[in-house]
Amino acid sequence: MQTIRKVRHRRADVDGLEVFYREAGSPDGPAVLLLHGFPSSSHTFHQVMPQVAEVAYVIAPDLPGFGLSSAPTVDAYDYTFENLSRTVERLLDTLGVERFFLYLHDFGAPVGYHLATRSPERVAGLIVQNGNAHAEGLGTQWDAAREYWAEPTDGNRAELGDWLNFAGTRDQYLAGLPDHLRELHPPESWHLDWERMRRPGNIEAQFALFTDYASHVARFDELAAYHSAHQPPALVLWGSRDVYFDLDEVLAYHRALQRVDSHLYDAGHFLLATHAVECAELMRAFVLDHA
Repeated sequence: MQTIRKVRHRRADVDGLEVFYREAGSPDGPAVLLLHGFPSSSHTFHQVMPQVAEVAYVIAPDLPGFGLSSAPTVDAYDYTFENLSRTVERLLDTLGVERFFLYLHDFGAPVGYHLATRSPERVAGLIVQNGNAHAEGLGTQWDAAREYWAEPTDGNRAELGDWLNFAGTRDQYLAGLPDHLRELHPPESWHLDWERMRRPGNIEAQFALFTDYASHVARFDELAAYHSAHQPPALVLWGSRDVYFDLDEVLAYHRALQRVDSHLYDAGHFLLATHAVECAELMRAFVLDHA
């Protein structure tokens, strides 16, 4: 059992891109695909993978432009969530994974929902952790983004502020948190994220993905139709102090799906950094219940 739980660190060539991924567990078990968000990587999941691997084959890739995967420039790679999902899909095919549970966090949500809507029969269930799929989750903090997406002028871009820097990377983890939660976050997380984001051309790539988030928002009706037609079982894990996605998002999942188990924690956007043990136990139980 200890051998099965150990996390393996591997690389795969996917259409000329080097995709770094972590895996644990036996490939014979039910698969769990862990999709990270901005500005992080598969490192987000390093604490939960050994526990979940006792009951599942767990795969956590670094999306192109993130972590230890290749980071081509915007001229060499189409930084859209649909294209990221195609890269992940080909990785899954390489690994022989046909059906899987989807873990959706932040930018991982639009990537995962492309996989789900293209091939709903492949999705055994959703594990949603501070990932957005409904208008209810996008509060007034997104007003400047909505204005920019509607009219991408220099003036509207200036209203977005500057977050693609070290301070903005750190804020993804710490924004909105009181001191007793801030001190639980290991600072190497944002230092490592920023080190990778500083690669040549990567700031432009990250802004391209932010711009393409508008396409994810535009798909909310399509996602509602997917939820309604296929009713995947869902486990919702939520840091209630998230300043990016509103708590109303959790209620939106309950309205959309018939089988939802939700858990709220006194935590921020990066829930696993502070509540890995609790979340891993729930993920294990969810896989066992629905595999």
